[in-house]
Amino acid sequence: MISWIQRSFQHHFRMVFGVMLVLLIVSFVVSFSPSSGIGRAEGKVMTRPFFDVNLASQADQQKVIGDAALSINLQAGYMGLENDQLQQYALQRYAALHLADQLHIPDPTPADLTTFVKTLRAFAGDDGQFDAKRYGTFRDSLKTNTRLSEGDVTRVLSDDWRASRVQELLGGPGYVLSSDIKTQLVQSDSTWTIAVATTDYAAFAPAIKPSADDLAKFFNESSLRYEIPPRVVTSYVEYPASSFLSQVTVSDAEVKAYYDANPARFPKPATDPKPAADAKADPAADFAAVRPQVVAALTFERAQRLAVKAASDLAYSLFEGKVAAPALDATLAAHKVTAKPLAPFTREAGPAELGNSQQIAEAAFKLGADQYFSDALPSPNGAVVLFWKETQPSRKPQLAEVRDKVTADYIENEKRRQFVELGKTVHTQLEARLKAGDSFEQAAAAAGSTLKLQAKTLAPFTLRQPPQDIDYSVLGALDRMEKGQVSDLLMAQDKGSFVYVIDKKAPDSSETSPAYLAAKAQLSGSIARYNTDSYLQELVAQELKKSEPATATP
Repeated sequence: MISWIQRSFQHHFRMVFGVMLVLLIVSFVVSFSPSSGIGRAEGKVMTRPFFDVNLASQADQQKVIGDAALSINLQAGYMGLENDQLQQYALQRYAALHLADQLHIPDPTPADLTTFVKTLRAFAGDDGQFDAKRYGTFRDSLKTNTRLSEGDVTRVLSDDWRASRVQELLGGPGYVLSSDIKTQLVQSDSTWTIAVATTDYAAFAPAIKPSADDLAKFFNESSLRYEIPPRVVTSYVEYPASSFLSQVTVSDAEVKAYYDANPARFPKPATDPKPAADAKADPAADFAAVRPQVVAALTFERAQRLAVKAASDLAYSLFEGKVAAPALDATLAAHKVTAKPLAPFTREAGPAELGNSQQIAEAAFKLGADQYFSDALPSPNGAVVLFWKETQPSRKPQLAEVRDKVTADYIENEKRRQFVELGKTVHTQLEARLKAGDSFEQAAAAAGSTLKLQAKTLAPFTLRQPPQDIDYSVLGALDRMEKGQVSDLLMAQDKGSFVYVIDKKAPDSSETSPAYLAAKAQLSGSIARYNTDSYLQELVAQELKKSEPATATP
């Protein structure tokens, strides 16, 4: 379809540029939550129309999500979205294609596709420009790929081109006020010359000894901070992976393949003395040095799979036999296993006995009287099945239960309050010394009796290109400062800072200046993208709402 590129890629070097794309796209599995409007909604909704596809169908999900994943990889050069973001992008992309059909936007011509391909980050060289060699290498890789074809890529590129035409129509010119452009220009391109004085908060150690009344008052005023969240009480049956190790055998080829697929997990042991700089790498020796660890890891992984299968068999037996909670002990005895109790745990912490696993905690909080046992769940030592006892509601503890935490919080709160109060005093001292003619360094040194300050003057900079090591609390303070001003005490992590603006030079903000025109283009583009995203989000929401499961009325 793109003839000159097709001719060129036949003569380029064979590389594996498309491997990452294929791995991410092929067999892409996304777990859609019922709240997203996609999927079966606990098995009750078998269809979920979305324009001309059924989002409850695995095939249609693959079509929508798989094409979107390939689109992201081609446009960004890597998979830069999490699952939820990819889902949102996929739905908006498909909505844009639906609009393209309604607006009768035609398929791109070969010339259109050629121009479009040149804009994709996936085919950009180190200089950011289109690299025909990289594109050709990618096309070469498709010849031997059994799951991703040149036709798939061409289809996705054509759809992306049509979607981009829709986005241009929806975004419009991106109107922006001249005053907004000038404000943005002054904020990003003003040249700042500042001095910063810092003090170590960690070294500030006032003597704070709260009384019982102080703690009681602080506890009552901050009671929500100490509320104990809901906790679930469960027991569990564990299938240790160690019990299945004897059933696992691994071949030399499997061990080597496992090592090659996970090299970062098995770093080469440190050597003493260090090898010479010109020493040649020896992959075989590197593998031999870590082979025992690789064998152990692969063996445990396979043993854990067997443990999960055994746990799954138990859970299925309980489900298939419709075993009620009172008959659980007898059923477990028949399976020659025993349930062990877990200490009550929260959703955030998870059971300490099982490595504070978040996956296990989430599963536990889905259980209740109607569904008292879980599916098989991987655990640090193998696999488990959980059994629900009760879910304890949140409650406010007595002061005695959390006295140590309340005391620590009170001391930290009082320390920060005193630190801020000293900061106000130092701020007044700095302003007075500066008005008297001292430099900022001299003023900071004079305030050392109250707070020890270390002052330095930074080279001129703009917010568009700030110093690499500057604290962002300092940059945030500049938005509300002018030449000659000293900031209040700024708190960031374990230090406090004062900022003094030595000079501020605003850029040329005339409407004919290059900087103004560049800022206008940037803001207009941002507004156009916002308009497009807002419209497509609303369109997606409306389409999903049409097929939402009906809510039963009491």
